[in-house]
Amino acid sequence: MKRIAVVLSGSGFLDGAEITEAVSVLIHLDRRGLSASCFAPDIPQSSVVNHATHKPGVGSRNVLEESARIARGKIAPLATLNAADFDALVFPGGFGAAKNLCDFAAKGPDCSVQSDVARSLREFHAAKKPIGLCCIAPVLAARVLGTASGGPGCTLTIGTDPGTAAALSKMGASNVDHRVTEAHVDAKNLIVSTPAYMCESGPHGVFTGIGALVDELARLLGVR
Repeated sequence: MKRIAVVLSGSGFLDGAEITEAVSVLIHLDRRGLSASCFAPDIPQSSVVNHATHKPGVGSRNVLEESARIARGKIAPLATLNAADFDALVFPGGFGAAKNLCDFAAKGPDCSVQSDVARSLREFHAAKKPIGLCCIAPVLAARVLGTASGGPGCTLTIGTDPGTAAALSKMGASNVDHRVTEAHVDAKNLIVSTPAYMCESGPHGVFTGIGALVDELARLLGVR
């Protein structure tokens, strides 16, 4: 059975992983007979948001501990992830991807990527193992693998949002417009992406698009 590493960024779309996206990834991996293992950085969240009011919350939270809520407790620190032990890497979206896995939410194309996230992306890419990215998570690959950082450049989709597409371009990557139900494949770099909630959509559209992403990952892995 092929093993897939899923990297979470907390729990809740405003300050962590988008829960519908994360659960959709896990369901579709299971549907295709792909074994998922969850990871998250063992670091404080960059911010805490009250999801009932959309206003700043009180106190601090840990990204790994919050991500464990989605993973049903079966999760490991991202620092322990070794690309040699897995066949593919997947990142759900949510503001946590842009706040905790990098600081794109604050700095845009001038962002930096959390060290273990960057290491994992480079290791899987160098090993020619597929990488999947949902929603805003493609900015991680753009920053790490884009030509502005000395990488090969890559094509991705964040839907049709012009501002984010322009940021990808500044990082040395290219956006390809897609609908929420679609996935984009960069065959050269083995990167698959889908817009998810970067598009105006209900949960079924997001679920369908993530299903398309997982199907493309399975195809790249030779799984029928």
